[in-house]
Amino acid sequence: MTQIRAACVQLRAGRDIVANLDQAQDLILQAAKDGCVYIQTPEQTATMELNRAKLLEKISSQEQDEGIKRLRSLAKALGIWLHIGSMAVLADGLDDAGRPKAANRSFLIGPDGAIKAQYDKIHMFDVDLANGESYRESASFQAGRELVLASLPWGQLGFSICYDVRFPHLYRALSQKGASLLAVPAAFTAKTGAAHWHILLRARAIENGAFVLAAAQGGLHENGRRTYGHSLIIDPWGTILVEAGEEPCFIAADLDMGQVDVCRSAVPSLGHDVDMA
Repeated sequence: MTQIRAACVQLRAGRDIVANLDQAQDLILQAAKDGCVYIQTPEQTATMELNRAKLLEKISSQEQDEGIKRLRSLAKALGIWLHIGSMAVLADGLDDAGRPKAANRSFLIGPDGAIKAQYDKIHMFDVDLANGESYRESASFQAGRELVLASLPWGQLGFSICYDVRFPHLYRALSQKGASLLAVPAAFTAKTGAAHWHILLRARAIENGAFVLAAAQGGLHENGRRTYGHSLIIDPWGTILVEAGEEPCFIAADLDMGQVDVCRSAVPSLGHDVDMA
C-alpha cells in the first residue's frame, strides 16, 4: 500500500478528562468519516494538568485507564489506526524520593483495538522562559529511554513527543532504522511555537526524507497555559501539505509513500554520515 489518508486532531484540553476525550472522539469520528485511516491526537490528549499532585490524583495505570479502553474501542469500531499522541499514566516504580511519577506515553492502537506500540517521551521539557513561564516536566514525569518504531501497512512509523523535536539525532536514528513517517504530537508553548515550530518540523522532514505528522494542542487552556496549535502534515521534501490554526479541529492529507524513496534518492544523506569521533 503506497497511498494513505492521514489526519491530525487538534485539541484544547482542559482538566476534565471525560470532556477532553469527548472532544477528541468527536474529531476522530469526523476524520474517519473523511476517509482517514491513520489519525493522530496531540500530546496530553486526556488532560492538561501542570500541578503534579492533581495530575497523580487523576491518572491510573495503563491497564486500568478508562480513557485508553475507550479509545481502543473507538479504533476497533472505526477500523482505523489511532495514534494517541500521549496520555499521562502512572509509571512503574517510584522516584528517588519514593514518590510515584507519571509516564508521558504515546499509544498506537490498531484497527482491531489492540495496542500495537507505545512510547514514553524521552526528553523532558525543563525550562524557564523569558516571559516568566517555567516548566519542570521531569518533576512529574519519568523519562523514557528507548527508540520506538511500529509497522503500519504503508511503512514504518517513528515515535516522538513534542520537546523531542529539538533533538535531531533521535529522528536520524529512527529514519536509519526504517521510519518513513515521523510522529511529533505536541503541546508547544505559544512563544516557542511562533518562533520554532514550523522550522523544526520542516527540518526533521527534510533531513530524513520522511513524512512528519504533528497533532498539536492549541489556544488558552483551563490551567492558564497557552499552546501554539498549528498542527501540521509535511511531506518528505519539507512542503507543508496542510496546517491548522489555533482552534480545535482536524486536518487531513493524502500521502503518497512513494515520495519517500524519491526524496531520499535525490538527497541520499541518510547514508552519508561521517564519524567525527
